[in-house]
Amino acid sequence: MGTMEVRVKGVFLATGAAGAVPAVLLALSAGRSIPIYIGLWEAISINNALNHDVLPRPGTHDLFVSMLESFGIGVVRLHIDDLREGIFYARLISARNGAEESLDCRPSDGIAIALRAGAPISVEERVATDAGIEEADLPGFVDLATYLS
Repeated sequence: MGTMEVRVKGVFLATGAAGAVPAVLLALSAGRSIPIYIGLWEAISINNALNHDVLPRPGTHDLFVSMLESFGIGVVRLHIDDLREGIFYARLISARNGAEESLDCRPSDGIAIALRAGAPISVEERVATDAGIEEADLPGFVDLATYLS
């Protein structure tokens, strides 16, 4: 199996009897996505990046991207490469002077950084097969902006 490029469909809150849990949806194909449950601050950061919102002061992910750029390091891509016991694993691939580095990162942080850097996001096909679900099977998913308003 190989890898496939995905796009961030949006940030949502999965609502239910236990409350609301933030999730980012990665679009696989028509009607199929990978939900990744994340923290609230990462959800807000990803939502800000998707909407191109510029805060009056840099957030953590903005600072990280600015620091990389100041040292001549570019973000090449985020690669979600594993799913073990319900936990997603990712690698942030960066490059400087033609040399690539791969760093372990939480997918939520990697997504927030990749969006700000304009870098693609890829997923191992095995992970997409194991975690991808029909969007119709995602009841109670409310867009973050709608939920917060």
